[in-house]
Amino acid sequence: MATGLAGSDDHTRGFRRIVWLLVSLVTVPTGVLLVLGILMLVFYEAELNILFGILVVTLVACVVTGIVLALVFLRREAKLSQLQSDFVSKVSHELRTPLTSIRMFVEMLQTKRVTNPEQVDQCLEVLGEETARLAERIERLLDWGRMEAGKRVYQRRPEDPAEIVRDAIEAFRAVTLGRALDVEVRVPPSLPKLVADRNALVDALVNLLSNAYKYSGDEKKISLTASADPKSVRFAVTDNGIGIARREHRRIFEKFYRADERLSRVVEGSGLGLAIVRHVAVAHEGRVDVESEPGKGSTFTIVLPRPADGELERSAEAERTIATT
Repeated sequence: MATGLAGSDDHTRGFRRIVWLLVSLVTVPTGVLLVLGILMLVFYEAELNILFGILVVTLVACVVTGIVLALVFLRREAKLSQLQSDFVSKVSHELRTPLTSIRMFVEMLQTKRVTNPEQVDQCLEVLGEETARLAERIERLLDWGRMEAGKRVYQRRPEDPAEIVRDAIEAFRAVTLGRALDVEVRVPPSLPKLVADRNALVDALVNLLSNAYKYSGDEKKISLTASADPKSVRFAVTDNGIGIARREHRRIFEKFYRADERLSRVVEGSGLGLAIVRHVAVAHEGRVDVESEPGKGSTFTIVLPRPADGELERSAEAERTIATT
């Protein structure tokens, strides 16, 4: 069994790089000018005047560059802050909505306003649906928090892609409480095994299936396909939904980002689903591809590398060793 620990420290690392760059752009030319000033006091020559002029120009260029970088960084920080604020607002709404429903139906049952057995069953069914909905929202937030903190541990072991697809379909039906349409599943026989965290891949596929369900029209057509080539194993989710403009293809994987803010007011979502999918794929040394155009649906493909020679055997042996200890 292979274990991986993946986190998202990109923001902190990016901040440190920019700070060090800004410091370098100021301190290095300043230090050179200081040394040059000392040399001019000791050895006053025309050549040093020329060099001094060149360094002054260089210092001005470095300061201007530093100012531009600072403005870019501040703009980025302001945008991220706004995205986080919007995210908190959306999550608060998503958590408040099921909680309000749960409280209302519990009060109806407690005050005996509903006594008919059929109505009681309906209330209990709604309570079950809203509880599952709330639990799914909370679990997604907790999972992302573990990823951001670098505490998400991936338990990687030999897995059959067909079983991963089967578990994803079952989990998707559970999340939608049986209301979802039948997903067309295409899994050829004898697909090569992967060294992967089954639960993480199942969660990633459920995220893609849920997005396909939410952003498709009334006549939904969703498929989940597993395939393989000499270098990789692929899981593709295809829908006939609204599609995504090409200019948004890269940004939709950013945390908190949603391509259409007008649609986001109607369709529930925190803007974390695709960020989680990408995080899982990268943790497995893979990637996520997207093919989509407005009005023509979308295909999201998780591409994972096939195990290297002997990797399956080593992983299986490690699993047996752990099981016997």
